Amino acid sequence: MYADVIIDVPFHDVDTMNVVWHGHYLKYFEIARCKLLDQFDYNYNQMKDSGYAWPVIESYVRYAQGIIFGQHIRVRATLKEWENRLKIEYQIFDAESGKRLTKGFTSQVAVEIETREMCFQSPQIFLDRLYAWSEFKTK
Repeated sequence: MYADVIIDVPFHDVDTMNVVWHGHYLKYFEIARCKLLDQFDYNYNQMKDSGYAWPVIESYVRYAQGIIFGQHIRVRATLKEWENRLKIEYQIFDAESGKRLTKGFTSQVAVEIETREMCFQSPQIFLDRLYAWSEFKTK
């Protein structure tokens, strides 16, 4: 299960060399992650409404080739793990050539908002929405 977004790299994301500043890659990951979560109606507002926060506890980015101002990129977020944590893998491609420019991942865990305690399993509300969506997609 994955989601793709197309981003036209804005000027305010690049440094003096016209290359995207390294911290903005995580922002691009976040944009794709939100689109992925929207697919099964469990984005950040729904997480909060269900009583859970999902902080990022780990992130990794492998910069293969710099992204430049005005470049059209496609960011793909793929859900890889979900039972005990959310592990989402990302790839960034040049939208025209299809060449992969970057890859990475993030890991998130559920935290009960009221108690601030980390959950060792994904909450049932999340699993219900995910499985309902994936069942719908396979029909």
